[in-house]
Amino acid sequence: MTELVNGNVQVQHRKLPLSKKIFRAIAISLGAILMATGLEIFLVPNKVIDGGVTGISIMLSHLTGIELGIFLFLLNLPFVYLGYKQMGKTFAISTVYGIIVLSVFTTLFHPVPAFTDDILLATIFGGMILGIGVGIVIRFGGALDGTEILSLVITKKVPFSVGQIIMFVNIFILGAAGFVFSFDRAMYSLLAYVIAAKAIDTVVEGLEESKSVWIISDLAEEIGNAVNARLGRGVTYLKGEGAYTGDDKKVIFSIITRLEESKLTTIVEEIDPNAFLAIADISEVRGGRFKKRDIH
Repeated sequence: MTELVNGNVQVQHRKLPLSKKIFRAIAISLGAILMATGLEIFLVPNKVIDGGVTGISIMLSHLTGIELGIFLFLLNLPFVYLGYKQMGKTFAISTVYGIIVLSVFTTLFHPVPAFTDDILLATIFGGMILGIGVGIVIRFGGALDGTEILSLVITKKVPFSVGQIIMFVNIFILGAAGFVFSFDRAMYSLLAYVIAAKAIDTVVEGLEESKSVWIISDLAEEIGNAVNARLGRGVTYLKGEGAYTGDDKKVIFSIITRLEESKLTTIVEEIDPNAFLAIADISEVRGGRFKKRDIH
């Protein structure tokens, strides 16, 4: 929504329905509890850390004897203000709520004995559970670690990407774990970090690994009908114009899964071997008629 104020267009944000706010709160709570589980029941008892503020908190908790939840809450607070400036009020509120739930449950889980004392199993499953939890929180508009928020600020002042800054910070933190615990624990911590990062990507980007498809062909309708009939996928025809020839072109747009990519390529090659075909990964699909139709 927009309105005119003193000659300037002001954008008004629509409030989320209460049901969506409740669902978001439940999802963020679940994500924070999963992260607390990965930390206190798998990683921390086996002296394995994660990257970012979480890793610093684990080392400080080990050195001082103060509960992990306190450090997680206190060290992340300064980044909430940065998050408010960079991402807005909704992000800041979601982040504060997630950090509070994380801090409370790490404190509650602290007396619980480790699920396993096998260091490799603890690293794999701890990293996986932690990553799933963080991914859920990110997918619903929050964060549980201030490192990524800080990197967004730093990247504006230095010629490095957000990912490069996060990697640099985490290499330093995981290296420090070698002095606080031992260097074999530092290597396990690096493994846990990699597993957690992959789990985060899987949750945030989705499990189905959908792909967008663009096809330009003189036989566009024939290809579109075949995709619809043989893959059960809907297609959309877009109007295009060749920049060099000026000819009108019909462009096919569709969404498929990675399992259907090979069959789609075969369909296009059978009908028009000279067709232009572009396939790209996409992280999320909502609305429309993406749901696959039964082709049997």
